[in-house]
Amino acid sequence: MSSIEIDKKELRITLIQQGIIWESSAANLEYLDSIIPELAGKTDIIVLPEMFNTGFSMRPHLFAEEANGIAQEKMQYWSTLTQAAICASIMVREGDAFYNRFFWFEPKPNTKTYDKAHLFRMGEEQLHYNKGNKQVIIEYANWKIAPFICYDLRFPVWNRRRPDFDYDLAIYVANWPQKRIAHWRALLLARAIENQSYIVAVNRIGEDASGILHNGASCVINMQGDVLYDANDEAVCHTISISKSDLTNYREVFPVGLDADRFNLTDACNDNATNLIS
Repeated sequence: MSSIEIDKKELRITLIQQGIIWESSAANLEYLDSIIPELAGKTDIIVLPEMFNTGFSMRPHLFAEEANGIAQEKMQYWSTLTQAAICASIMVREGDAFYNRFFWFEPKPNTKTYDKAHLFRMGEEQLHYNKGNKQVIIEYANWKIAPFICYDLRFPVWNRRRPDFDYDLAIYVANWPQKRIAHWRALLLARAIENQSYIVAVNRIGEDASGILHNGASCVINMQGDVLYDANDEAVCHTISISKSDLTNYREVFPVGLDADRFNLTDACNDNATNLIS
């Protein structure tokens, strides 16, 4: 059953591509407070980047939130204000453990979470955060939505749509660097085509405290690999609609899923199997 009662054939999605002020949650929240209220009644889902309130920091011991932290409360407030779902990732603490956690808030309220399964070892993320081991499907307005975070994009088995992990839309939130932006574009196209799914991907812009440049390239891609929207390297707040009937019709006339390789991914949701594909 969908977490909201309305069945939306056309889903309006807003991508907010922002320059993130390093490790300053208050400044990032203030910036978004100047943008998000204007979206009230104009969208169904608002997507922000990975760690939108701090940047991709390896100092969760200083900046991670606990349950019902300020950024989480602000996301719930924005959701209620706009009457839209809102999602992004935030660094969080649970006891002695830290997670890069995707949050999904709805006006009702209704909250869903997904913990990043593939930690970016080249940035030593695995030394500071615990990995997730559970895939998530969010049901919203009769759409099935799969959340992913940044480095997850590189691992097709984890992203694979299948009968027990079926979705219409995959959302990727990221801090993906400019020097590998060609990989970002190519992998997003591949994930859309191979899974016959819509893709919404939101990246950040600007330079972080380590001197790493990000040039955005947030985008929306349909199930055939057509790029419906491609952001430039500037701050963007853009709303686009996607069609459920277009998705259903394409899957019916070009049912490649019927010939997909069959495998059991149950074990991929435990730590050992996740290590093998990360």
